[in-house]
Amino acid sequence: MHLVVAVDGSPEAEEALAHATDIADATDARITAVHAVDPSVPSGDADPFGGATERDRQLIVESVETAEERGLEILDAIEDVAGNLGYEIETELVYGDPADAITDYAETVDADAIYVGHRGLSERRETMVGSVAKQFVERADRPVTVVR
Repeated sequence: MHLVVAVDGSPEAEEALAHATDIADATDARITAVHAVDPSVPSGDADPFGGATERDRQLIVESVETAEERGLEILDAIEDVAGNLGYEIETELVYGDPADAITDYAETVDADAIYVGHRGLSERRETMVGSVAKQFVERADRPVTVVR
């Protein structure tokens, strides 16, 4: 059995991981913690840099690089905490909209289930596009557990 846990550094994501480790204990499942970096740039143009100056482009690149670094820090911290508790977990950094990228990853590795916190660090984004947890449930082709 293979469980994928969506992580973003929030306490809710930590709860989802804790729940997944409980399931892994009972089923001898392996766990992969997955963090998504969303490099998309909101723009009405087909070219995501449409009308952007060279400085704007540089800021966008720096922003993505910062998000990658933060994502790797989150995954490293999770791996360390899990190791200290006696769990060996895998980690993966993916790119794109979190619900799309992580559900695609789960499909690619043929995971048995996805675990996600009911709220994460994207709370502000949720007011614009709806609950990220709900998007996981709607887009996934396998069971999704939303942990409170």
